[in-house]
Amino acid sequence: TRGDLSRMQRQIPGRPFEFRPPTPGGDEDGEGEGPRGPRRQSAGSGFFISADGCIVTNNHVIENAESIKVVLKDETELDAEVVGRDEGTDLAVLRVKDRRGPFPFVSFEDAGKPRVGDWVFTVGNPFGLGGTATAGIVSAYGRDIGETFVDYIQIDAPINRGNSGGPTFDVFGRVIGVNTAIFSPSGGSVGIGFAIPAEVADNVTKQLINGCKIERGYIGATIQNFTAEMAEAQGLADQKGAIVADLAPGGPSQRAGVMIGDVVVGVNGVAVKSSSDLTRQVARVRGGDTLRLDIIREGKRRMVEVRSGVRPSERELAQVDGHGGGLGRPPSGGSTAASAPVLGMALSPLDSAARTRLNLPPEVRGAVVDTVDQSSDAGAKGMRRGDVITLANSRPVTSSADLAAVVEAAKKAGRTSVLVGVYRNGRTAFLPLKIAG
Repeated sequence: TRGDLSRMQRQIPGRPFEFRPPTPGGDEDGEGEGPRGPRRQSAGSGFFISADGCIVTNNHVIENAESIKVVLKDETELDAEVVGRDEGTDLAVLRVKDRRGPFPFVSFEDAGKPRVGDWVFTVGNPFGLGGTATAGIVSAYGRDIGETFVDYIQIDAPINRGNSGGPTFDVFGRVIGVNTAIFSPSGGSVGIGFAIPAEVADNVTKQLINGCKIERGYIGATIQNFTAEMAEAQGLADQKGAIVADLAPGGPSQRAGVMIGDVVVGVNGVAVKSSSDLTRQVARVRGGDTLRLDIIREGKRRMVEVRSGVRPSERELAQVDGHGGGLGRPPSGGSTAASAPVLGMALSPLDSAARTRLNLPPEVRGAVVDTVDQSSDAGAKGMRRGDVITLANSRPVTSSADLAAVVEAAKKAGRTSVLVGVYRNGRTAFLPLKIAG
């Protein structure tokens, strides 16, 4: 099976790519997949939630497992099978094949959750040592650690590799969460752990046991947090929300008229404060339901009705996300004449030669970054040659003159930055760039 208890280095959903300043000595190359290695063994934790042998654990503990063995506290070993699993919440339900029960089991908390500062206890199998209990307090609720559908509980009870899938108890012996991740620069416990809340785990596991497929709403849009710097660039003061960075071709949002650069600030009358907030609100609806999106486009508020689809699996989404013609290394060879620098970047037209050189799909429109002044804000934020600027403050950009006009308009409005849409590696993302001087 896959390794246990990640170090929170998974890519944040909704963030198409990160802008990083170039590093001396070459480009960042991804590691390709090598030949399949020998089979591996992995250990995690779990707990019975029914007398007939149903067990809750993390999906990442048992994902891709060819066989699963459950070891009880008295060293009894039982074979188990997967009842169901949900990648979105990283939860899975197993059932032991031996029906010697009834098995002792625990229940999810449904009467009241502990307050921040209240004592909690975690039980698990750290480093394969066997049943181990640790104690700590609830540090915070509603932690967003980059996963899509869960507001995590942060706890300071020590948990380590092997604790994934184990329960977190309150002082009354009720399960308030399922241990799933730690924050650790070293790989070991530094006292910051995260658990899936009981209400989420209870709802998902009941559906899995009943044979239901976990379905979530889907609008077919890649989104980013709409930050304070982005809001300033758009003249929207302290507005919070999620900005649409890309649209799935033919998806629900595109069919409804949502546009790249729209800022979503509400769903069905409920305010949206971040990209994660929008994703979770959309996920709560069922396929076919109508979502009323409150958006800001070119500084004006409007409402768009989107008929929700059904969210594809994470694997299917990953295949769709890889559709674009990535740049990989910065392009080599000649280009058309670049114009005078704007925002620290010299741009050239996206003509047929540039489109072929960069392997761009026909729907991409914009101006190609030819050079970047590394002392500029664009250079500091990781803009590089071969990026395609498609929008600036919601206006299409096809030349350096277009971008310069937006910069001049921003200056006259007293703004200090411009929000640009940048296409790279088959995706668009938005980046606020400061106006020099």
